[in-house]
Amino acid sequence: MTRRPRRNHTADFKAKVALATIKGEKTLSELTQQFDVHANQITQWKSQLLEGAAGVFGGEAKADSATAAVDLKTLHAKIGELTLENDFLEGALTKAGAPTDRSSSVGWKAGLLSANRGPHHAVFA
Repeated sequence: MTRRPRRNHTADFKAKVALATIKGEKTLSELTQQFDVHANQITQWKSQLLEGAAGVFGGEAKADSATAAVDLKTLHAKIGELTLENDFLEGALTKAGAPTDRSSSVGWKAGLLSANRGPHHAVFA
């Protein structure tokens, strides 16, 4: 038995198959032959359609947009916090005598922290 290549079905095709299953005009085996899709796949698409049917009428859409708005505010607050922290640390490095460009030597920064530069930084003396 040869395996056929994996197929990616469009959302329209999945909806068409799931709706045909819900209509009940044909049996599951007839639908598998008609659409050339495995019976388990048809059953899975049908359950996904039934689970997501309430979202079509906007019940879940409002909850999702409220959650997205809260997440957006949280993300903006985090961005501001990190920007402030970066500015503070850059000022501290400048006072310590570090170069002002961000592409400065890793070894110099590691020396400030008394840290090992890591195995991929060679030491040339």
